[in-house]
This record gives sequence, C-alpha cells and structure tokens, in this order.
Amino acid sequence: MSILIDRNTRVLVQGITGYQGEFHAARMREFGTQVVAGTTPGKGGQRVDGIPVFETIVEAVRDTGATASCSFVPERFAADAALEAIDAGLNPVVIITEGLPVHDALRVVRYAQQKGVRVVGPNCPGLTSPGQSKIGIMPNHLFKEGPVGVVSRSGTLTYEIVAALTARGIGQTTALGLGGDPVIGTNFTEALRLFQDDPQTAAIVLIGEIGGSAEEDAARFITAHVTKPVVGYIAGRTAPAGKRMGHAGAVISGSEGTAGAKVEALRAAGVRVATLPGEVATLVAEVV
Repeated sequence: MSILIDRNTRVLVQGITGYQGEFHAARMREFGTQVVAGTTPGKGGQRVDGIPVFETIVEAVRDTGATASCSFVPERFAADAALEAIDAGLNPVVIITEGLPVHDALRVVRYAQQKGVRVVGPNCPGLTSPGQSKIGIMPNHLFKEGPVGVVSRSGTLTYEIVAALTARGIGQTTALGLGGDPVIGTNFTEALRLFQDDPQTAAIVLIGEIGGSAEEDAARFITAHVTKPVVGYIAGRTAPAGKRMGHAGAVISGSEGTAGAKVEALRAAGVRVATLPGEVATLVAEVV
C-alpha cells in the first residue's frame, strides 16, 4: 500500500510547458503515473507529449478529472499557483519550486489547512510510491515495492538511502520528501501518522537534518503513537552554529536544532539512529 497517492491518482502539472515541467512530467509517466493535464497561463490549447494544456486548473479538472497537483511554477508565481490548486480541491498539492518567501509559504499552508488539502513542500522532491504513482522529481530507477516508509527533509539523502535499501532487496511503500524550507506543508509528525496507519508499512526511515525542532517533535510523537520500528539519520553533525547548510531551514540558532540534540531525542524514543547514511540500510535489514 502507499500513502497520499496511488495508481488512481490523476496528476496535473502546473508549469508543464517549462523545461522542468515537461521533463519531469515525462518521467512521471514513465513511472506509471497518470499525468492527465497541465496548466500554463497563455498556452491553453497546446499539448506537451500528448498531455493537454489548460489556462486554468478549473478547466483542467472539469475536462480531465485531475485529482492532484505537481507545481514547477517559478517562485514569483508559485504561491498563487498553489492557492489555485488548493481552491480547486486538488489533493495533494506538491510544490517542487524552491525560493518561496516565508510569508508566501505561510499563506499557502494556512489556506490548505482551511480547505483540508495536503501540501507537500515547497522546495521538495515530492513523493514516490513504487508500483503506484510518483509526483515529483525522484529518480525512477531507485525504487522497489516493499514494506518500508521513508520520510526525509533532504532529497539527495533520500535518493542515497533508498538506493541502498533497494540494493539490499528492501522495497518501499512510499518515499516522501518534506522539503528543506523553514515553513512546509506536511511535517514529520503527520508523515509518521500516515505510515503508522498504513498496514503495508512495516518499518519507517526518518531522515532529518540540523535546524528547527521538527525531529524532536517527531521523537515525542514516536514515543506516544508509533509502534513500528523506526530507523533514523540526522545530517549536519559537524555543522557550525549560525551557518545555513544547504537548506533554508538547516541553520542552528543558539542551542536549538543541533544534530546531537536531535539524535539524543530520537534515541530516547527508541529510534535506531545511524551515524552515517550507509548504515541505514543495515539497520533496516535487522528489523524487517
């Protein structure tokens, strides 16, 4: 089974006529995703590799039955594009775009909560459910169907760890990239709840990094609600305070957000925490 998407998900690609939108729409289709529509204002009526392009999401939903969105819209217009998708009831709304201002991200997340819509991202690689569907930019060849749910703040580490799991013959139910910005739609706690409730997910991999308190929040949730084995990895152990490391949200302020504090919190919750990314697959193999 998978979380958030499945083989019946009908994806609309916002910004499909741009290079990234066109390229990744094709990769999603190769994975088996039903990519049924795209939108680009001013280019309605065109087709991209046979996919119809519409002026508005309302038109696209009416004509194609799209149920979810993947946005490659440039950051200047990304917030309005997300609000349009949320208003049309698409769910989930996956925002690949990076560089959204914090106030725009807050506006999007707040509106999604009001509408009961799940947002993934912004600044994320999306999510992949092997044998079901993919929304986003994760490389197709890394994945294999299986019993492990993966949730991560880092796209690159997701790829590395999923590849190692697959190489060991350990497949995935869903790999979910949350995004590395300070304000995101879906967080660790919500993802953990989804995996805990999924009967096909036997174990969970949590990939965190320095900055913020999301991993500590996840640790508290694990203690209270998660009965499945969890394996973790925290990036940024040697990062100096005050330096942003890759992601906008990966910055240590004072005593909060250090890798050490996160590792300690996760271990106290019973999570087996790897020291290096290469150790994750070994630890997972011991519990599935």
